[in-house]
Amino acid sequence: MEKDSTLIKGGDYGGIRIRDAGKYVLLIVLVAICIALAMTTPRFFTVQNLMIIVTQVSINALLAFGVTFVIITGGIDLSIGSIVAVTGVVAASFAHPDTYPVIVPIGVGLLAGLLFGAFNGFVVTRTKVPPFIVTLGTMTIGRGLALILSKGRPVSNLSDSFNFIGGGKVLGVPTLIIILVVFFVVCTVILKKTVIGRYMYAVGGNEQAAKASGIQLSTVKMIVYTLCGGLAALAGILLTSRITTGQPNAGAGFELDAIAAAIIGGTSTAGGAGTMTGTLLGALLIGVISNGLDLLNVTSYYQQVVMGIIIIGAVVLDSLKHTKNG
Repeated sequence: MEKDSTLIKGGDYGGIRIRDAGKYVLLIVLVAICIALAMTTPRFFTVQNLMIIVTQVSINALLAFGVTFVIITGGIDLSIGSIVAVTGVVAASFAHPDTYPVIVPIGVGLLAGLLFGAFNGFVVTRTKVPPFIVTLGTMTIGRGLALILSKGRPVSNLSDSFNFIGGGKVLGVPTLIIILVVFFVVCTVILKKTVIGRYMYAVGGNEQAAKASGIQLSTVKMIVYTLCGGLAALAGILLTSRITTGQPNAGAGFELDAIAAAIIGGTSTAGGAGTMTGTLLGALLIGVISNGLDLLNVTSYYQQVVMGIIIIGAVVLDSLKHTKNG
């Protein structure tokens, strides 16, 4: 029993000091870039621009929180961008004025995302097909479903109460930022303070040892993919509310930005390590760099090159850590 207890805690503590050090380095890098941009362009360090950055980061961060759960268990989810599109279209279809209370489109959209995520988890656990292949397939399915449900056209004419969810403000603070903070706390608690969170680390750290200790691998994986689908659905609802239209082509490429945020934030591609704080910092770093390059009038083409270099660098550093530890 003592051995089992050590295993369950192992993901929480194994390599944690290294990961924390990396998190602080990332924070220092983020602050340094902010200072450099503030010195380069005075428009960067204004309350309005900082609000814009965090608001823009919010949707990617929510997606990244979900994919962090999955990557920690040693999986991957490429379908989250498509889930954003499907759930956005579904929610928008129930969000027309004078039809349903605002809770209905929110609930239906979340349910669609949870079911989509559960389907990913079911196929991964029952067929043993690699998650990359499964979610690559469901990414295509989701994109097709979004086009079918919307008949290839944007779903517009949404109610004011629905549009407020992602586009309103409470006491001057954008609702997107408030929702981001709430779900950051929720996801952190799940990962660090619950049994299922410890199981996620254990499964990603050593799947066979986790199974030998009595952890139900299929249950843990079903939960993480369902959580990931739910958070992607939330992101889809917020995006639809913000742009006031359910776009069947929404979310294209979002999965790459979310995975990048998680990896840059220190979530190990090998599984067993990662934190929500690191993922949030990774998302903020992406947002700050993108915003800064926009202010400096750097074209989006160069921005993609910069982000690609950052992602490769983060993966290389993660690989070097594992090589050193091994």
